[in-house]
Amino acid sequence: MASIQPNPQFNAEAAAKDLRSAMKGLGTDEETIIAVLVKHSTSQRLEIKSKYTTLFGRDIIDDLKSELGGHFEEAVLAMMMPTPNLLAKDLRAAMKGAGTDESTLIEILCSRSNADIKAIKEAYHKDFSRDLEEDLGSETSGYFKRLLISMCNAGRDESQSVDVAKAQQDAKDIFDAGEGQYGTDESAFNLVLCSRSISQLRATISVYKQVAGRDIEDSITSETSGTLQDGMLAIVKYCKDSSAFFAERLYNSMKGAGTDDSTLIRLIISRSEIDLVPVAKTFTKLYGQSLNDFIASDCSGDYKRLLIAVVGNH
Repeated sequence: MASIQPNPQFNAEAAAKDLRSAMKGLGTDEETIIAVLVKHSTSQRLEIKSKYTTLFGRDIIDDLKSELGGHFEEAVLAMMMPTPNLLAKDLRAAMKGAGTDESTLIEILCSRSNADIKAIKEAYHKDFSRDLEEDLGSETSGYFKRLLISMCNAGRDESQSVDVAKAQQDAKDIFDAGEGQYGTDESAFNLVLCSRSISQLRATISVYKQVAGRDIEDSITSETSGTLQDGMLAIVKYCKDSSAFFAERLYNSMKGAGTDDSTLIRLIISRSEIDLVPVAKTFTKLYGQSLNDFIASDCSGDYKRLLIAVVGNH
């Protein structure tokens, strides 16, 4: 369930005027900006953006940048972007410069539908004049690179049917490729985890415990390491419980010293029109504290108010 729904009384002109009034003159009315953004869906915000230019001959993104700052500005601008472009931006940031943020690559590529990934690839090429698959190939290596490129290919079966015999065979193939032999055939893991439907994978994960006498996560942990292990475990976690997968990512972005604000913003904004309500409920169940309370203790000012408004009272 989404925390942000399309506004049934949508009026792009009125919303654009409210935003202009919030930014013109001395000072900025941040509360109005927050209110307008959280009361409209992404597609409606994009219409407001276009109407703003029509009415005032100004670019709303330029105006927001000149009026706002810090993480509040970052979160507001994220809400003014189509989701594929937001995710493409974060993928590019994860790969450019020194070092690679593998956890961001894993989170985005291992938790999206084929259509989502295709849209992200198009946005990546449009916004950066680069090929996502080529960048993944140059920034990662080994079996981890193969895992990400498999996901980037957007070829996962998306049917809802479950073939029990195939699940049993896949579970046996994974066991034989790992614990059933000396050494590990990572390609067998890759084939099953990256190509089978979510429903089919759930069946395989269930059957695997009968075949191996232990959870598939335990086998992945013992048979792989590093970023490949992280990627494979992410796929399994997402298949078993997507809400728990995103709740854990949110928790990790805020726990300990410092906050990974780009991850926090990406998750809150990109899931707000999909499943942020169950993610927030799962967060409370897993960590004994509401997502909003966690945000309140980790963030401040208008940035905190915006994120809490997006999450809503769930």
